[in-house]
Order: sequence, then C-alpha cells, then structure tokens
Amino acid sequence: MYSANSLRSQLSFCRINHFLRSPVSIRPCTINSRVFCRTFAQAAESSAKPPKPKASTPLRRAAAASLPIRANPTPTRSTIQPVFTLATAEKYLLSRLPGHIPQTSQILHEALWVPKWNAGDTEGEIFVFANGTIVCWGLGEDAAEKFASEVISNAKAEIAPLAETETEDLEFVTDPTEKTRLQGDLIILGQTPPPESAEAVPANLPPSVLPHETLLARYAFSQALSRSTALSAFETSLDKYLYSMAGLPESLIQTGKPGLGRVTLVKKLGELLKFRQGLNLNRENFSDTPDFYWAEPVLESYFNSLSNALEMRARTRSVNDKITYAAEVQSVLRQLLTETSAHRMELIIIILIAVEVVICLIRDGPELWEMAFGKAEHKKVDAKETLLS
Repeated sequence: MYSANSLRSQLSFCRINHFLRSPVSIRPCTINSRVFCRTFAQAAESSAKPPKPKASTPLRRAAAASLPIRANPTPTRSTIQPVFTLATAEKYLLSRLPGHIPQTSQILHEALWVPKWNAGDTEGEIFVFANGTIVCWGLGEDAAEKFASEVISNAKAEIAPLAETETEDLEFVTDPTEKTRLQGDLIILGQTPPPESAEAVPANLPPSVLPHETLLARYAFSQALSRSTALSAFETSLDKYLYSMAGLPESLIQTGKPGLGRVTLVKKLGELLKFRQGLNLNRENFSDTPDFYWAEPVLESYFNSLSNALEMRARTRSVNDKITYAAEVQSVLRQLLTETSAHRMELIIIILIAVEVVICLIRDGPELWEMAFGKAEHKKVDAKETLLS
C-alpha cells in the first residue's frame, strides 16, 4: 500500500481538449473544462462509484511545488485541511441570509463571513459571495452542500439556480513560522503583514475557527476561488448554448437553410448578449481587480497569485472569443433570414401588383374598351349614314 506522501509524489496530471457537451458524451470537469488523473489508491477506494473529476488548473499542474511542505511536517504546522468552493446559482441575495446563519456572522467587504460553522465532527468557516458561490475553509464537499441546502435554499437567496453545481477544491495549512502564500496547489496561512487601512478589518471580531491575523488573507484567496468557480459555471452555460447552435453550419451545408425561424434566432441572440453582459458589464467582473485591493498591495498579491494560477484572464478571453464567434455565426444567419424575407416580400409585391391589375381590368375593362374602340365604331356608323343620305 502506498503511503500518503508517496501517493502525492506520484500524482500525474493530464489535460484534454475543450469540447462541446452532447447528451451522450462524458461530462467534462466543472472548472475550466479539464480533468486530471486520479491516483491508483483513489481509483481503488472509489471503484464502486467513479469519483467526480477535479479541475486541472496550473495549481494542479504545479502540485510538485507543494511536495516539500506536504512531505516534511513540522511541529508548528497544522494538518492539511480542505478549502472547498461551491457555486449553486448565478447570484445570491445576501440580505436574506442573516436569519438563517449564526448571529456572529457579519459582512466582510463583498462577502458574508460565517466565522464558525459546525458540520458534525468538524468545524470550519464559510465565506458567502453574492456571485452565487460559497467558500468553505476546513470543510469538505458534504458540509458545503449541506450549508447550501439548509441555509441558502431555505432562505430563498438564490437567483437563477444552476442546473448543475460547480465546485473547486484546494488545501491549506497553518504555520505561524511561515509567510502566507500560495505554494503549488497548497495555501499556507502564516505571517501576514497588518492591513494598510485600519478600516480593512471590522472592529470587535467574533471568535473564529482560524486565526484573526490571516482573516483578510483568507478573504482574498476566497474571492479568487469564488470568481474562478463562478466563471466555470458561466463556461458550462456557454458550452451548452454553443452546443445548441452547433448544428446550424451543417444545416446550411445540407439544406441551404439555417433551420431556425426569425423569432428563435432573435431569442438566441438575446441569450448571447446576456452572456456577454454577464461576463464584462456586471459588477462582478472576472478580469478586473476589486477596488478593495488597490489600497492593500499585500492582499492584492494574494488575490492575484491565485487568480493567475486559475488562469482567470486567459479563460475570460477564451469565453469572449467564443461569444464573438457565436455572434458572427448569428450575424450571417440573420443576414440570410433578411435576404430570404426580402425575396419573399418582393414576390408578395409582384403578386399584389398583378392582382391589382386584374381587378382594374375587371372593374374598368368595359370603359377602357369603349374608350379605345368605341369612337372608331361610331365613326364607321356615321360614315355609312352619310353615304345613305
């Protein structure tokens, strides 16, 4: 049997090409549309039920950087604990949660901070963000899902619930002799410089599971994880949308027609505009650094280190490129529908003109006949009468 450390040292990761989901395809992973290989021990333990694939981000690919910390425990270092992120909706109404969470909970900048949450045998802290995600420190997937069902759902705080939840998980340790940082795929909570502004930390902090000294560092890491998971949910929705539009080029090749009516196409275009608005124009922008960190360079470094490792900017550009491509396809289809409609209108106008001509002939035909040929006949009759006289 392999030891835990040897198993970690034997972790190998693999990437797969990004592809559109189909009803019969194997579902890609929830974050950044990639999966990584499990260890032999994990596969053996879960042979009855295949494990849910995790994300393959630079954190996973750089896991070797955390091996010195994992393989060499020290007396001052805590055990390795999970950091689990769960997204269940596009947005949360945080104002609906206070009656459903401990009274010691309070707003911490852009999150609702729950300093202590008891999940059976374990206790951890939770950050709830308005972008529809929760970040749990010291708690695993089961505890996060229980919090979402017992608190978020009961409070009716979800806006536009996701059809399928998105998750991301990391690990952390506490060590007062180390500097707070991200090393590989492991967050180390240790020595953290005090904030530049005294207003950065609320006064009279309640007791919490983890040290108050690293509260803002945990908040910065949590916000980066929150954005990544929310972006992953966005990517999943966009992939489903692109899959629904994937048959249009083939329809043009086979039939010469787009296969969508004008109303349906306009609705699809509205969905596309909503995607772009959600990605770039909402308050929760995926590529910009929150204003709070402008005055806190140390916290900004924590936030940016994890955001860069999660490829936030690259993934945002990729999503924008997909939206641009889909918009170009729909623009071509809209032009085809416009040309088809214009051709149909021309035929209708020609038919209406022909009908109008027929109606005129029926209504004014005798009079026109009289005007055209009646005078000549009258002249012939007058000539005959003159000759006879």
